[in-house]
Amino acid sequence: MQGRSYYLTTIRAWRAASPQLATSHFIHAEFDSVATPETKILAMVEADEGTLNSLSKNPAWQELPHPLNPNLVPESVADALSSHGVTPFNTAFEATESIARSHPILRYRVF
Repeated sequence: MQGRSYYLTTIRAWRAASPQLATSHFIHAEFDSVATPETKILAMVEADEGTLNSLSKNPAWQELPHPLNPNLVPESVADALSSHGVTPFNTAFEATESIARSHPILRYRVF
């Protein structure tokens, strides 16, 4: 079964997992940051449950709460995404809506 999850990670971690992430997308956490291996990114991963579970267990991938969950995003995620208008008082849905202003594909959708 395919699923969609959001993660805060680095370009290095993204590249290492990229063979499993063919239909996934990312955006730089800092709006105008330079692309280096350690640049933080927000990744929207569309993959099978096995891939999502393995990413969730990997310390290089910080999973955000499910967008339909009312929990707030972790403060570390809000700090990393602050240049996109994300605050510690946003849910994951609100955070993805803020990010979608720059990268519409990252908007959470229910089909």
